[in-house]
Amino acid sequence: MTTVSTTQTDLDAATLDRLRGALSATLKGMQASVIGQEGPVRLLLLGLIAGGHVLLEGPPGVGKTLMVRSLAVATGLSFARVQFTPDLMPADITGANVLVPDSEGRNRLEFHPGPIFTQLLLADEINRATPRTQSALLEAMQEGTVTAGGATHKLPSPFFVLATQNPIEMEGTYTLPEAQTDRFLFRVDVAYPDQATLAGILTSTTGTQQAAQTQTITPDDILALQQLVRAVPIAPEMVDAIAKLVLTTQPSSPLATDEVRRNIRFGLSPRGAQALVMAAKAHAMLEGRNHVASADVRAVLPAITGHRVQLNFEGRANGIDIAQLVQGLFDKTVGKL
Repeated sequence: MTTVSTTQTDLDAATLDRLRGALSATLKGMQASVIGQEGPVRLLLLGLIAGGHVLLEGPPGVGKTLMVRSLAVATGLSFARVQFTPDLMPADITGANVLVPDSEGRNRLEFHPGPIFTQLLLADEINRATPRTQSALLEAMQEGTVTAGGATHKLPSPFFVLATQNPIEMEGTYTLPEAQTDRFLFRVDVAYPDQATLAGILTSTTGTQQAAQTQTITPDDILALQQLVRAVPIAPEMVDAIAKLVLTTQPSSPLATDEVRRNIRFGLSPRGAQALVMAAKAHAMLEGRNHVASADVRAVLPAITGHRVQLNFEGRANGIDIAQLVQGLFDKTVGKL
């Protein structure tokens, strides 16, 4: 994992307070705009300041797209949306070299950037595109660059991908491979609201007046927060405990329990461990803490592990709940601190 030289002490107290205040205002504004989805909205913002990407999964009509548009308004990030379909080609996302006439009437190749050249990209129903098109996002998500015609083009910064999946209509879709889902910092389940929340949604959205959301944070503020998140201190004991937790999820590890060996196909990888630390740091920043506590790790654990820890056939047959299994491993490792 790369390191940065910026530390929290490099900024004066007033600037640090302003950034934290802007972050808090953004969270409150988005939660007021997207009623009933406080948890997913929180994870969205955590993913942004941690420098990761987020996969949103849930039935249609629960506010996934509204959530993303709310984030674009609140942050002032340039925004683009791509509706993934089976006939979508990689160049439709990344862009391509095209022939254009020059001033002398001769044709030359010129790169025309695709919609991926934005700061906030909504990849809507990503599992409807073919694996070839899905993989076009891999380099962009991991490296922040796009390669076309032998030339590498840098993407804007910050660069944040929000992808959605509809778990109901699975016919004619292409399941994301493990290598691609692992690129997402979080997988966030967006569920139906309860009765009281639904009544509130109906009241606030079907009348003549609707609350207008305003920008509460800038792209430069987000870049500064991403640097600050990396600088959040984490105790060596916490790092060791997280490393032990990660190893206990791997069925081939000597630290794995019998339950893990029997039911788990793949556990957390080193990339998953990095994601867990970065997400915990982001949560500490959002909570106003100056160090990572076990509560920060616990808060982000389900969204980090849900798409990375995979059950084998026996685990699926036994109806093993991954969240409960990982929570039990957490209680025996990080939870003891």
